Amino acid sequence: MILKEHMNRQEPRKFKSEYNNVLVFLGNFFSFVFHPLFITVYVAAFLIFIHPAEFAGAELLTKQLKLLLIFLFATVFPAFTVFLCWRLKLVRSLHMSTTRERIIPYLLAMFFYFMIWFVFARSMFDNPPVILHLLLGSFFAICGGWMCNIFFKISMHAIAMGGLVTFAILFSFVDNYSSGLYLSIAVLIAGLVCTSRLIVSDHSNFEIYIGLLVGALGEFIGWQF
Repeated sequence: MILKEHMNRQEPRKFKSEYNNVLVFLGNFFSFVFHPLFITVYVAAFLIFIHPAEFAGAELLTKQLKLLLIFLFATVFPAFTVFLCWRLKLVRSLHMSTTRERIIPYLLAMFFYFMIWFVFARSMFDNPPVILHLLLGSFFAICGGWMCNIFFKISMHAIAMGGLVTFAILFSFVDNYSSGLYLSIAVLIAGLVCTSRLIVSDHSNFEIYIGLLVGALGEFIGWQF
């Protein structure tokens, strides 16, 4: 009933021109810097190079190769897929404004994210459980986004932010170095990005909230394995 009401009666939205130019610029800036295809790479880079314990003792070359693999499968390949779909006229724009345009990119992103999790899970090099939780949670979040996309549009930025915040919460329970700083930064980024999407995109509040919920649920499920 709630979904039907949402699809029949969209919430009134402001157009970009009704916002201050500075807000629009900042909205576009945060939307790009924290694009969904970058979030998994950012978190992985933090775990591999910044966190004092998760990859302690690993050689620099090994760390670089791990991050490169994640960057290729989580960012480069999905981005190239969208570009290829656009060039083949399967989508009208790189923004993929309709749910129909997002079906193929979602499916291929699911494949790439599953593959990078599988590679790390079966790797000959030891990987800490937290990186496997991150990758599997990202895969489940994309699966949830794809299923929701069948019925209504959903914010991919919000999915990524829901996963980011949930990862920070769950990680804080098992991290011996946790101080609340990581979670605070994740919540701040999520707030900036979701506000930015309301300013510069045509997403409704409903699509943002559902995106956060789907991302959080996906990451939570990923931590159960």
